[in-house]
Amino acid sequence: LRREGRLIGPNEFLPAAERFGMMDKIDRWVVKNLLDYLEANPEAAQKIDMCAINLSGLSLINPDFLKFLNEQVSRPHVRPEMLCFEVTETAAIKNMTHARQFIQEIHARGCKFSLDDFGSGMSSFGYLRQFPVDYLKVDGIFVRDMDTDPVHCSMVRAINEVAHALGKRTIAEFVVNEQIKRILQDMGVDYLQGYCISEPRLLADNASAVCL
Repeated sequence: LRREGRLIGPNEFLPAAERFGMMDKIDRWVVKNLLDYLEANPEAAQKIDMCAINLSGLSLINPDFLKFLNEQVSRPHVRPEMLCFEVTETAAIKNMTHARQFIQEIHARGCKFSLDDFGSGMSSFGYLRQFPVDYLKVDGIFVRDMDTDPVHCSMVRAINEVAHALGKRTIAEFVVNEQIKRILQDMGVDYLQGYCISEPRLLADNASAVCL
């Protein structure tokens, strides 16, 4: 969003959207505009391996949103396998029945699914077997200081090992420096995300890596 020529970050408007129950409308806008862009720019779309799209807990429990999503990913020029939808671990656990149904539906369409902020819940490992997810994104609260906090480093290692034992790939967010990057690479974490890898960019300026 822009106001008086200034780009407004999601941290400024998402809390208000959540408070007034508007997150599913924002999710619809993101999905539609992303797919519109990819259809209008097929050369850019071919360079993208995967698009990660964050969704709110409100969309997760809304059957109308799932219907909308099925319609969108059925577009003739869309590659469903390049789309990965993310919800937070907390939202998935809070809406477990809906989350399982949602994952099954998008898997049937060929899309992927990721649990965001994994590790923040009290019973993360206990619930993990119940979600047929493709990726686990390790909560950044453990990653951003794991080079100085041995407990957080051990937690990231444990999450990575359990995830791999269950056949899931891992993503570490908040990779803020080279030392953390090297530690994660040595652990065998599959994907890294953070300012040390790349700063956020507008979609039109960054056709090689997209995260919405």
